[in-house]
Amino acid sequence: MNPKQIYYLYKELDMQLRYKVLLRWGKAKVCEDRRPATHTNDNWAMDFVQDRLATGRKIRILTVINIFSRFSPTTDPWCSYRGEDVVQILERICGQMGYPRSIRVDLGSEFISRDLDLWAYRKGIVLDFPAQTTAILASLDAYR
Repeated sequence: MNPKQIYYLYKELDMQLRYKVLLRWGKAKVCEDRRPATHTNDNWAMDFVQDRLATGRKIRILTVINIFSRFSPTTDPWCSYRGEDVVQILERICGQMGYPRSIRVDLGSEFISRDLDLWAYRKGIVLDFPAQTTAILASLDAYR
């Protein structure tokens, strides 16, 4: 049965449909009203660079860039990342440098995870989706 048939069947029997709602904390925004960075820790950008080792194993490098100063507080290599790993790395960086106002990220699975969304909500950080920023692309050319 397709969803329409299920809908009509439920309506015939006067039953209520259960709609699944994606639980998001609401700190993500569309990148339409993006302001330029005016001071340090205003906007950050995050993305991954990936390559293969001589053994054939994939390696990924998490790159975080402060857009205003073009300073990269971390380039963290690891074989596989989960959302909680990204949160742990960001917490370590923010403990040293302070928290940003917003972080520009793309729609990678690590960046759309509930762990990162909840962390950003609790810290008051806006996640800027879907942004493949020029600042991070320019710095990633050095790795390639």
